[in-house]
Amino acid sequence: MLRTGIIQQHNTADIQDNMNRLANGIARLAKEGAQLIVLQELHNSLYFCQEEQVDVFDLAEPIPGPSTQFFGQLAKEHGVVIVTSLFEKRAPGLYHNTAVVMEKDGSVAGMYRKMHIPDDPAYYEKFYFTPGDLGFEPINTSVGRLGVLVCWDQWYPEAARLMAMRGADLLIYPTAIGYAASDDEAEQQRQREAWTTIQRAHAVANGLPVVAVNRVGFEPDPSQQTPGINFWGSSFVAGPQGELLFRANDTEEQRAIVDVDLAHSEQVRRWWPFFRDRRIDEYGGLTQRFLQP
Repeated sequence: MLRTGIIQQHNTADIQDNMNRLANGIARLAKEGAQLIVLQELHNSLYFCQEEQVDVFDLAEPIPGPSTQFFGQLAKEHGVVIVTSLFEKRAPGLYHNTAVVMEKDGSVAGMYRKMHIPDDPAYYEKFYFTPGDLGFEPINTSVGRLGVLVCWDQWYPEAARLMAMRGADLLIYPTAIGYAASDDEAEQQRQREAWTTIQRAHAVANGLPVVAVNRVGFEPDPSQQTPGINFWGSSFVAGPQGELLFRANDTEEQRAIVDVDLAHSEQVRRWWPFFRDRRIDEYGGLTQRFLQP
């Protein structure tokens, strides 16, 4: 069993306080026996992509840098592997949305740069982030081979499949997603359930556990062009048949440890041999933007 800890947190404009609360959560989960701890997308700050503001680039940092040092020290102190999500400054004018995995000795085990970048009202990520160029490559750690993807990647079966084909032991999605404050209740629930369903489907299709960690709570739009975002939390862990092992609430901060049986994936893939039956000779069209009827 892999004892997997998740931290669903409401962030404020106080970056140091956000980080201190994460440190406290990591310490508590480690004390309770967590081996792997997954944090939400861009966990140090507010979700700044609700507006396009040049000064926000000042939040970006190099990798390695202050945050990898901070979370690396926590990983070493508590003997855990931590999946972080950072605003990376690669070079002047070149920035990425980057997940960095800290090994339990405090070193950087590897990183993944978000590949699919949205550009929607209140999610203006293309203004800030260059699409990733590291491919879909799992990260080797002492607790397994982690298929780390980030938020918008979760809507793309191809990304999950490529991570699985490269030997990931589980799929991990740090996330920042929520309702527009103007959406009615029925629409809010359709969106939240779609988000859960697509990722549970990745678990089924690939015979792998999935860990998705989202932020929670309301964050106003600094530009006042939209009513702001209610981040819906609902962080969850699913097994290789899509079964929900844990699901957090949709309104409050929450920490949890979930036991994930990595060995069960082998049994599930024997029962449901989807990889055996893939018609790889007929899938060439998937590399095209669209196939004209």
